[in-house]
Order: sequence, then structure tokens, then C-alpha cells
Amino acid sequence: MTTSFRLPDLGEGVHEAEILAIPVVSGQAIEEGQLILEIETDKAAVEIPSPFTGVVGDILVKVGDMAIVGDVLMTFETDAGQLKAQQQVDTPPLAENVLPVKKYGQGPTPASPSTRRLARELGVDLRAVTATGSGGVVTREDVEAHARQKEQPSPSPPAAAVAVVAPLVPARLPAAPSPMSLPDFAKWGPVERQPFRSIRRATATQMTASWTQIPHVHCQDSIDITRLEAFRQKHKAEIAAAGGRLTMTVFAMKAVATALKTYPSFNASLDLAAQEIIVKNYFHIGIAADSENGLLVPVIRDVDRKSIKELAIELHGAITRVRSGKFNRDELQGGTFTITNAGALGGHQFSAIVNYPEVAILGLGQGRMQPVVITDEDGKHEIVPRLIMPIVLCFDHRVVDGADAIRFLRLVMNALEDPDELLITMI
Repeated sequence: MTTSFRLPDLGEGVHEAEILAIPVVSGQAIEEGQLILEIETDKAAVEIPSPFTGVVGDILVKVGDMAIVGDVLMTFETDAGQLKAQQQVDTPPLAENVLPVKKYGQGPTPASPSTRRLARELGVDLRAVTATGSGGVVTREDVEAHARQKEQPSPSPPAAAVAVVAPLVPARLPAAPSPMSLPDFAKWGPVERQPFRSIRRATATQMTASWTQIPHVHCQDSIDITRLEAFRQKHKAEIAAAGGRLTMTVFAMKAVATALKTYPSFNASLDLAAQEIIVKNYFHIGIAADSENGLLVPVIRDVDRKSIKELAIELHGAITRVRSGKFNRDELQGGTFTITNAGALGGHQFSAIVNYPEVAILGLGQGRMQPVVITDEDGKHEIVPRLIMPIVLCFDHRVVDGADAIRFLRLVMNALEDPDELLITMI
């Protein structure tokens, strides 16, 4: 019998995915568990195995397509007895049997992403289209034929016979504002168009949500990290031998964890629907990491319970996995606060965007030698070279007040200026 394979629900609010690879072809025999698709969604690549044994029928997508959860990606010819037996065991809902005849209004209609796009462009409801494809799949030709029929006037039925039926429509995210039109840039010189999708598109969605929903306030200062840098240089070889990397970000994580316990409103999220502030009693800190695929934020959990050495090893491993693409989605979820360190790339002063739905983010710049006026106990002044690092705290002013932001930042700064203070205040 013919079975349609749909893009599975991957959870965590994922609605769409890009097709990265299709390692099977039509007519190919496959076994249960054999890899049939590679997709990328919400900053993570996912391999999808076949949930049954059979023969690949129609492949309705191609590499580079964007598919929505529930879209039919391919069909299979499977043994009816085998499929029934498989449906009786506890297996993940990766495939759904689609009957050859599908009635209008009964759930999602099987169709490829390109066919769905065409239907939207032509104003065609897929549930009203007569499907001619294998397994009840609606094809592009079906949509075009239905659109032509709609253009032909038909006699109106008697008024008493007219009934208005509202078809069931799957829940969708609110539509984004229509983009402004762009000029033809090719008039002034050669251009190149690149697909806006995958991680770059996910980052844009996240940043848009953050910037449009959060009233940002920035609190900036600078820290004398001369003593902390000497401490780091003293112990970095020891940490490297243990498989870690001792960076300023590691020290900042411990300082932030202490500050979050002292000022828990920075470890919160705002639930506007419930009119509540959700304060988390755990301290999972996300670290913004640059990679070839874009900006990713691996989350280090329970920072308050781990030593500097443990954090240096764990953070180095997480960033290595992110940059090599060998990470899973769980590593990017559950953060309560984010730190971004532009100093590693040579960045100095900058502002950051809060990582929604968090309420604050700490930014670190590159430490640079600067002349600083030092006053001794006798009131005498002396100009000395010191390593000064810029720091910025960006926060959601709906949840956090400016006075608390200054106190929070001052606590972090005190810990980073003095390694002894950092170790003593760690809680």
C-alpha cells in the first residue's frame, strides 16, 4: 500500500525545516532505520531514519526546499501487514498512513512545499482540490487545474441551499509585516543573491522578536582586569592540560552566577499573557559563539555549582562542538542569561540585544592597555598602564530597573577586578 511520509513534529515550537540532503531515490528499497533525509531546523541539523521497510515512491522535495511540519516529503510502497504491525508498537510519530481518497476539511492535505506555495499564490485551498498524485498527494497540476475551474463562473445555487463552512486551518505563527520593496541593485553593478534560511534566518527571527518586544536599556562601564589577567596566565596551562580553555568568559560566568543569585530579577522571563514574571531558580548561562554557520548560543547548565576548572573544560567542549556542527538542539536550549564576548575577535565597545525570552545579556569587549590614574593612601596620583576591558549590560526595562542594573553590573565588575573577590563571593 502507498504511505506518505510527513515532516515530523520536532517539538520546541519548530514549524519548518530546510532539506539538506536526500540520500535515497525513487524506486530504492529501504529498511526500517535507514537514513532517508537530512534536515536543518532551529539551528540544528537532524537525521531522519525510515520508520518502516518498503520502496521509495515519489520524492516531493528537493535539496534547499523549506518544508512545514506536516508536509508530505515522500511516499513509500509498504506491505500492509507490516505497516499495521508497526503501528501497534510504540514508535515515534514520524510517518502517517494517508488514504488514497481524502475528504475536504479533514486535517492537513498531503502536498509538497512547492505545491503549497503555489496554492497560496493562487488563492487555492488544498482541501478543496481533487488529488491525482500517488497516495492522495495533491500535485502542482491539480492546483493549477482547480485554479482554472475557479476562474470559470458557475451558476449560483438557490439561497436556501447555500451553506458557509469554515475549513479547519492549522495554527500558524503571526504573519510578519510585509517587507518594503527594494530597488533593482543590479542597475548599478553586479549582484549575487544568496538564500536567506537555516541558521541565518533563525537568528533573524530571534533578533526581530527580541528587538521589537523588549524595551532595551544599556548600562556601560569598564573594568581593570590587570590582576585577573595575571591570574589567568598563571593557571591557563593547567586548565589546557585538563582539556579546557581558561578565558575571560569563564570568569564572567562565575561572576554573573553570583550576581543572578543576588538579583534574581535578571534570571527571569516576562509572561505577558499570564501577567507574571517567571523567576528561574536555576542558573543556565548561554555563551554566544561565532561559527561558520552563524551565531549560536550553547548553554552551560548549573554554572553556580561548578568550579572555574569544570566550566573552562565544559565551555571549551561546547564551543568546539558548535563550531564543528556536532551538537544537538538540547545544548542550545534552557538558558536563563547570556554572555557575549566580542573581545575574542578584537571587538571593543558595543551594545548587545537581549536573547528573548531572557531579560538581560552581558557583553565583554577586548581588554587593552591604557593609562590609568592611581591614587595611593596618601592622596598622591600616579599614571600607570593597566589592562582595561569594556563591559555592557543590556536589559529589559519592563522587568528590571536601572538602579538594580547598576548594582548588578557593579557586583560583576568587583568580582572581575579582583580574583580574590571573585573566589570569595562565589555562591
